[in-house]
Amino acid sequence: MGELAEKTGITKRTIDYYTNIGLLDAERSATNYRYYDSTMIERLHFIERRKQQGLTLVEIQHEMNITPYEEIDVQMLRLKMQDLEHDVTSLLEQLDKQDHKKIEHIKKNVSPESIALMQSLLLLIHN
Repeated sequence: MGELAEKTGITKRTIDYYTNIGLLDAERSATNYRYYDSTMIERLHFIERRKQQGLTLVEIQHEMNITPYEEIDVQMLRLKMQDLEHDVTSLLEQLDKQDHKKIEHIKKNVSPESIALMQSLLLLIHN
């Protein structure tokens, strides 16, 4: 993120915000660092030009065919999270039936990011 900020002159905070609302795409490393490919430089310049022309971020999202966060169908999201919860429950049941070596092998192959995502989604489902 720092390198992208340096190359574009846009603050890390703004880049983080744009990423959180879906205007930018970032890959995550195993250590949870964000990596942006070279197309994000062009995208950032596009966003900034459109802002200077008076467009809001929601208008820019529509222009880029990105569904603004506030327009996401919450009911559909809940259904998808319930499906995920079912999958996690099923996986846990299968883990209970496995021997200790297999469980340790599975634990080693599930990334901390995946576990954090599952926990976050489960919290959202129950709220």
